[in-house]
Parts: sequence; structure tokens; C-alpha cells
Amino acid sequence: MANSRMRRVNEVLREVIGQAVTVELSDPRLEMVAVTHVDATPDLRSAKVYVTALGGEESREGALRALRSAHGILQSAINRETHMKRTPTLTFTYDEAVETGLRISALLEEEQEAERPAPEEPEGTA
Repeated sequence: MANSRMRRVNEVLREVIGQAVTVELSDPRLEMVAVTHVDATPDLRSAKVYVTALGGEESREGALRALRSAHGILQSAINRETHMKRTPTLTFTYDEAVETGLRISALLEEEQEAERPAPEEPEGTA
């Protein structure tokens, strides 16, 4: 479990990267991308950036390729905004937690629909 300092660092990194993706990068593959969280190593040499993107598998892969090609710009934004002694090397991965949550919600909703009693027909309508 990350201590409070690492949680703050991860949150700052998430905000800076998210802002840089929306403001500094004009790649159309990144229009529907959101940075969900960042997990930096304690020595700040590397950070795993979790992102989510709307669309199918092809658009997700395109977004990850765009982020990987723009990692230098994003690392520069981190350096400029945070003034950290060491700027972590970024790796990008797709965060499946959002999709998993949506699937669970849909399954729970289906279960609730199945458990509801069927509406009774008014008497004398046969």
C-alpha cells in the first residue's frame, strides 16, 4: 500500500498527465482518453499510467500508441509542472476497471429485473 506521500505524488502525476493529454496533445486518437490513475515506484524512476478510452479495441490500441509516441512531451510537462528531482519514465496501460464496473452494474441490473414480480393483470380481463 502506498504511503500518503506516494498517493499525493501519484495524484499530482495523474493531474499533470491528464491536463497535458487534453491541452498539449492534438492527436485525434486521444480525443476520448482519460487518465484514471498513476502508480509510480517509490524511487520515482518509473510510473505506470492507467488510461481508459471510449470505443473498441482498435481505438484503444491507437490511443495507447499515441500516448507512447508522446511520452517525451508528457515527461516534459511533468518536469515543468512538478519540479521533481527525477522525472519518472512513463509506461501506459489500458485500465479495464471501468469496463469491469459497467459489466457488473449491468449484471446486477439484470438480476434485479429477474427478481421483480411480474405485474398482475387486472381481474376480469380474460
